Amino acid sequence: MTASVLTTLDGHVATVLLSRPPHNFLDVRSITELADALVRLDEVPDCRCVVLASAGKSFCAGADFTAVPSGGSMLDPGDFYPQAMRLFRTRKPIVAAIQGAAVGAGAGLALCADFRVVSENARFSVNFNSLGFHPGFGLSFTLPYLVGTQAAARLFYTGERLDGRRMMALGLGDELADAGTELAQAQALAARIAKAAPLAVLSTRETLRLGLAERVQAANVRELAIQQPQFASVDFREGVRAFAERRDPVFTGR
Repeated sequence: MTASVLTTLDGHVATVLLSRPPHNFLDVRSITELADALVRLDEVPDCRCVVLASAGKSFCAGADFTAVPSGGSMLDPGDFYPQAMRLFRTRKPIVAAIQGAAVGAGAGLALCADFRVVSENARFSVNFNSLGFHPGFGLSFTLPYLVGTQAAARLFYTGERLDGRRMMALGLGDELADAGTELAQAQALAARIAKAAPLAVLSTRETLRLGLAERVQAANVRELAIQQPQFASVDFREGVRAFAERRDPVFTGR
């Protein structure tokens, strides 16, 4: 079985690559491999900063719902989310390199990082409501934490897509890169972080993120409880079908 996640170490910078191109859809196996990789790097003294990147057209297009309209099975969030929450408990600083789509759970993955290097071709969207269900991955905490409640509400309710420049303007992006250079620029930022005193960086990060993992997990517990009945709704099936057919959904509130 081919690994979904590849890890390399160059000097003091590790690169963790999600390798499920072209869209890097997440499932239980891949999110578990991501969490395992980050946990292992916490125990590698030479690793001082991590770059989170992906291979292919998209950073991460979230969960794959293509089988849902025809009655097929879908990702079980009850198995998925405990692994996703592990990402917020790792200790090393993370710089995400965002190219193409960071959508749904992919947006959640992007926001687990400390910093995001984006290009104009990035496409960030928390389109859960447009698909007929409540946001997940702790995004109901992490998104307003970064951009404020008002901006987060608009992004959740409309599902609008932001390019890299809009991400920068809202504070979702930290550096703007030319298309194709996202990974190199993220690695350069990680290298600058890795030059600082490692114990000082780790302790400062711990202070800045004190209680963050617990608050994200608490939000995620609520998200899961709301999502589970909504996945059985008529509106969810319609939302996913409309997305696949590239048309506006016709929701009925059922």
